[in-house]
Amino acid sequence: MARTKTRRSRISKIAALATASTAAAAVLSVPGVAQAAPFLNVSYPFTGTSHIAGPDDDLALGPGTLSARLDLATGEATASVNLPPASGSFELIGFLPVSTTVTFTEVGQSTAFVNPRGGATEAKAKMNIKLSNVKIAGIPALVGDHCQTETPVDLTLNSGPDWAVLTGGTFTGTYTIPNFENCLLSTWLINLVIPGANNTITLNLSQPTVTPG
Repeated sequence: MARTKTRRSRISKIAALATASTAAAAVLSVPGVAQAAPFLNVSYPFTGTSHIAGPDDDLALGPGTLSARLDLATGEATASVNLPPASGSFELIGFLPVSTTVTFTEVGQSTAFVNPRGGATEAKAKMNIKLSNVKIAGIPALVGDHCQTETPVDLTLNSGPDWAVLTGGTFTGTYTIPNFENCLLSTWLINLVIPGANNTITLNLSQPTVTPG
């Protein structure tokens, strides 16, 4: 009887390992699999949108890339985000058109946790927001080369019901933009309009490139 149980246990582990390439959540929940394939490298193309509450502006994000290394034993992951500059525009005092280039720069390494039961994921990142090429009514404004948030933005993103590690899906979150500094004569104007709470972000991650290890 003991040999039969042992044999069944080995067969169960082999079957679980075979399904790892199609269901990462299942991999995380089966004992013994992590020892055979402890890490998974995934790289997601993504696009997204961020609504900036202060100027009431929607900012198109991407296309960018999110690359992560997932520990199948713990569900923890480290990640890096590659996001190109975005173009923003809004009206100042209700009628003056303002345009700017917005650059998000990752501070340190982003992290994530995949829940072994169902695969729901929470991701955290810190980003500096830099402004450049600011124009008011088509006239360039002096902001210098170092106009950015005084402190990094703290981003917490949670996966939606369409999310799966090996197919991608939607992440959403709400964040606060700190004051800006080093924007020369435009610092006061930028801080009058852009910083504040209740900014939202949605990222749509496409099917990733996946490699073991």
